[in-house]
Amino acid sequence: MIMEYVIYILIGINLITYLIFGIDKVKAKNKSWRIPEKTLFTLAFFGGSVGAVIGMIQFRHKTQKSEFKNIIYLIIFVQLALIAFVAYQFYNNK
Repeated sequence: MIMEYVIYILIGINLITYLIFGIDKVKAKNKSWRIPEKTLFTLAFFGGSVGAVIGMIQFRHKTQKSEFKNIIYLIIFVQLALIAFVAYQFYNNK
């Protein structure tokens, strides 16, 4: 039951992150006020990393900024390490 909620939350945060990347791309093209990179990183960190990567690829947004990409990939690595750690703890403490 709790896993269903976690999945719904992750789908939601990834959809929001994807949309925010798209909005920021439109703002960049229009030379309008931009969404801060800190906000993009925060969304990715709190579960929206898949949406961030898909948004980067589909909108061709921030793909030329290697520092930005590296931080996104670092966030994904940390998330995967955390998932592996939690899974290991869960299955070894049964």
